Amino acid sequence: MTTPITRISVEGVSKSFPRHRGHRLLRDHFKEIFRRRVDGRFHALRNVSLTVRAGDSVALVGANGAGKSTLLGIIAGLAEPDSGAVAVNGRIAALLELGLGFQPDLTGRENIRLNASLLGMSRRETLERSDSIIAFAGVDDFIDEPLRTYSSGMTMRLAFAVAMNVQPDIVLIDEVMVVGDAAFQAKCLERIREFRKAGAVVVLVSHSAAAVRELCDKAVWLDHGEVMMTGAVGKVLDAYAGRYMTASTT
Repeated sequence: MTTPITRISVEGVSKSFPRHRGHRLLRDHFKEIFRRRVDGRFHALRNVSLTVRAGDSVALVGANGAGKSTLLGIIAGLAEPDSGAVAVNGRIAALLELGLGFQPDLTGRENIRLNASLLGMSRRETLERSDSIIAFAGVDDFIDEPLRTYSSGMTMRLAFAVAMNVQPDIVLIDEVMVVGDAAFQAKCLERIREFRKAGAVVVLVSHSAAAVRELCDKAVWLDHGEVMMTGAVGKVLDAYAGRYMTASTT
């Protein structure tokens, strides 16, 4: 049997950020100069390793601040790790910061061309898929109006529609299924299912256990930047839920 292509390889990745200390009195600054500090940084990820192969659908689960979005951003190339290595093999559709790069004074149609180019789509691909993008977003009547006349929901739907038409090998999703109304969310979920059927990798961050169980077959549980458990999605979710049920009763 042929081993599936490795789409994402994360090896020993760590990432930290300086802590924001706010405004302090001058004497407090002097105290800190002469006081030994163990570590003045927030460690978002600590020696994280992960392999995702073609056909995998993986959920990153954990409490707020566990490092899930940081890891997704590093895989997407939006940030560099402090140490370790990340290798990505394939075209990425990153549904992370929807609307990033959109320009309010350009029309919806012009923003499609701009955002599609940022996502790596050729001019021909963008032209061929423009009608599909507009229809998916449901902004037909406003597509030639400046983006500043759009509601925030319309802008998010347009951004999602562009990303959904990249035809990716890898789909990175960070809590974006709350975009739009129930009908639009259903369309988004169906499109993600289509990507899975076509063999695309899905890496999902979501606090919705139902969405995780439906869309993913594997999960990685992160806690304070460390991998606590990896494996079948049901087993990992049950272990994660059990940990916090136990903590709440003690």
